[in-house]
Amino acid sequence: MTTSASVPSDSAIDRLVQANERYAADFADADLEGRPALRVAVVACMDARLDVSAALGLNNGEAHVIRNAGGAVTDDVIRSLTISQRRLGTRSVVLVHHTGCGMETLTEDYRTELETEVGQRPAWAVESFRDVDQDVRSSLRRVRTSPFLQHTDDVRGFVYDVKTGRLREIDPA
Repeated sequence: MTTSASVPSDSAIDRLVQANERYAADFADADLEGRPALRVAVVACMDARLDVSAALGLNNGEAHVIRNAGGAVTDDVIRSLTISQRRLGTRSVVLVHHTGCGMETLTEDYRTELETEVGQRPAWAVESFRDVDQDVRSSLRRVRTSPFLQHTDDVRGFVYDVKTGRLREIDPA
């Protein structure tokens, strides 16, 4: 068991817990439903420079937001989108990648590096890429061709510019 004496009192987690106390004191979203009001799911990169809600003008309760490294449309993302559509009513999917993504600097060799370091090869793919526009197109295809998704006619992909905050839509062709 970890004692509080072994945890720095000024840790990032302590700051987050304190922020939650302030947030909960004025909490006003108790009546929101689990179904997103706009019936949209967003798949985006986890990059800290991308504030998905602010960039898309979303309020709490309006969309499902699924994030991972690179905004990759993995099997787990398809799982989440399937539940989002089939059980929680979403009809549209927005994909958001971004400029200057760290996934552009990795290769599948990263798995070999991890295997050398920890003695076990990860089962997951790195999902790295070199061309962000092409990766968005690939992600669009993955969503549109998934047999598990019921609603694939309103799926659009964008690249968020981390220097300007603007979205640029990617032609799927």
